[in-house]
Amino acid sequence: MSGDVVQVVAEITPYITAAAGAYGVAVLARTQEEAATATVALGRRLAQRVFGVRADGEELPEALADVVEDPDDPDNTAALRKAVRKALLTDGELAADVRALLARAPAAVRTGERSQTVVNSVIVGDAIQIGSIGGNARIGSTDRA
Repeated sequence: MSGDVVQVVAEITPYITAAAGAYGVAVLARTQEEAATATVALGRRLAQRVFGVRADGEELPEALADVVEDPDDPDNTAALRKAVRKALLTDGELAADVRALLARAPAAVRTGERSQTVVNSVIVGDAIQIGSIGGNARIGSTDRA
């Protein structure tokens, strides 16, 4: 069972981190505000399920507060994973609920090795994202200004 929980924790941590980066200290507040992306929305639901809903301004659990403060710090992410793992290992119903939420994750959202999580990003104009490419490739604009 603990191996299964470790896998679930590895899968949900990027979602919670994305939500923490997007919502900051309001990540656990119960509001009807729509999330910017499916990743952030799911991350917020997962964070609220694991850590509970908090009133606006109520203190966050330390591991989550540290991720809010610096979502790019790998030590903060590791502490968040550990806190989530502890919660899932001690509460089988919570673990089942989290698995069910994760099963409904949008198919287009990738997490894990060689995937990116972008938080608080604004793109103005054209944008191209390529996961990997092989052979001869040319990327250019057809717009001749």
